[in-house]
Amino acid sequence: MKQLMLGNEAVARGLYEAGVRVISSYPGTPSTEMTEYASAYREMYSEWAPNEKVAAEVAAGASIAGARSFCAMKHVGLNVAADPLYTASYTGVNAGMVIGVADDPGMHSSQNEQDSRHHAIASKLAMVEPADAEECLQFTKMAYDLSEQFDTPVLLRLTTRISHARSLVETGERAEKDLKDFPKDPQKYVMMPAMAIKRHVVVEERMKKLSEYAEDCPFNRVEDNQAEIGVITSGVSYQYAREALGDGANYLKLGLVNPLPARLIRDFCKKCRKVYVIEELDGIIENHCRVLGLDVTGKELFGLLGEFSQSTVREKILGRSAETMEVEAQLPGRPPVLCPGCPHRGIFFLLKKLKCNVSGDIGCYTLGALQPLGAIDTCICMGASVSALHGMIKARGAEFAGKSVAVIGDSTFIHSGITGMIDMAYNKGIGTIIVLDNSITGMTGHQQNPATGYTITGDPTVAVNLEALAGACGFHRVRVVDPYDLTGCEEAIKEELAAEEPSLIIARRPCALLKQVKHNPPLKIDSEKCAGCKSCMRIGCPAISMKEGKAVIDFTLCVGCGVCEQLCKFGAIQAPEGGKAR
Repeated sequence: MKQLMLGNEAVARGLYEAGVRVISSYPGTPSTEMTEYASAYREMYSEWAPNEKVAAEVAAGASIAGARSFCAMKHVGLNVAADPLYTASYTGVNAGMVIGVADDPGMHSSQNEQDSRHHAIASKLAMVEPADAEECLQFTKMAYDLSEQFDTPVLLRLTTRISHARSLVETGERAEKDLKDFPKDPQKYVMMPAMAIKRHVVVEERMKKLSEYAEDCPFNRVEDNQAEIGVITSGVSYQYAREALGDGANYLKLGLVNPLPARLIRDFCKKCRKVYVIEELDGIIENHCRVLGLDVTGKELFGLLGEFSQSTVREKILGRSAETMEVEAQLPGRPPVLCPGCPHRGIFFLLKKLKCNVSGDIGCYTLGALQPLGAIDTCICMGASVSALHGMIKARGAEFAGKSVAVIGDSTFIHSGITGMIDMAYNKGIGTIIVLDNSITGMTGHQQNPATGYTITGDPTVAVNLEALAGACGFHRVRVVDPYDLTGCEEAIKEELAAEEPSLIIARRPCALLKQVKHNPPLKIDSEKCAGCKSCMRIGCPAISMKEGKAVIDFTLCVGCGVCEQLCKFGAIQAPEGGKAR
């Protein structure tokens, strides 16, 4: 049956049809939907892991135990999973294991434009890259056969435009795979030096065999249109090139992007007067061609930054720009903002008011760096807020600690903030950590995490008690505050900043977008009392604006959180019946 599917959805279908049994992932855009869609197939066990390292280890364990397994992550998550990834290359697999990784050219939701093909090369693992949803399904299934044929985990690389584009997919039936016997083979699976040094030999031999396989494998194909120019490409760049150049070029479409073929590329180039290499981000294919002594045109034309498009390819190769129409219009800017009623807003307002140095982290709350809140000073990677704060304080001393905090979400805290907290307590730090606990993994679309009390399928489970955890790690000062209560939060922050020991503040209030959250009626402005002072505008709530010198509240956006009401010195912000919002 043919269906329209997202690339990520098609990967999930491929997992189902390939007979996968165990899936463990950590959500990260643009990879999240692979696991979300897979969790709907109850023939497969799916879970959200605390982080990508754990997810990769769960998948590796399931593979060794005899079950086909999978884990998914975004490109920066692959960094977190690198430790087990590189060693799993040495151990190989029992049943097939595939790691889905989604890169994000253009940084639509990421802190860098990392090219995950480097990880494939460095870890000496096969990597396949589909170019549409149909290939997402087929390549996923084929990757398991490849994994078992060559005794290796296989990386499945997508990019944002493949993950989140829809195309027709031909679905099939599930191929049930019996559990393989669990092997007692320490020479293969116990990676201590004496065993690992022998397994390195196996890895190099495997790469030679994979290189031979790449020359004539079903992942790679040549489209010979008897043209003078040739294009070597992969993934979404193939789609751009095909649409821009049509039959005016020959194509070598590479689906196995590590290892790359040699003879296949040489033979292709011989038939073309000029060859272009079109690949987003780094020049992996281009450099391979140059090592082979081939004269190709690539990054000097297309560059290393951002996404490509059909227009990019057409302009760079054919010199033709797309027709455009200019329209004179003055449109207001639409910067990203925290949602109306977001429980993080009040905390950031207070941190700016108190002139705190704020070590930030990855999540919705990173928007606290933008004006008018403008409260975050640093943001490096998942969990870095806590560790970086500890480093800052060790560098600058107690006076700096008295005006500095780390902010981190509940899911990110579970992911990699706990170890930073342990480091702070163990090494006698005096930092203040604020966990912005909105009871969900917000930025990637409301996934559960170990602190919410629910599994990926919504089943009740144990929830990590953050207060007890902090105490067990050596934090004796732990308190919970309501982020809608500005006065209470301000007092708590001041008191903990003054303490000469590490402290944890948990600002706990569910995400305003959660379906089960019941909101208060929207607030309204008494225009006669409004002085037009714009104090309410300082929190950057999209429900509040100014009109004819007076504040107005959009009742379709307001959730009655009452934060703005606490800022108005004139009592102009009121609940509909004239009472208090809170």
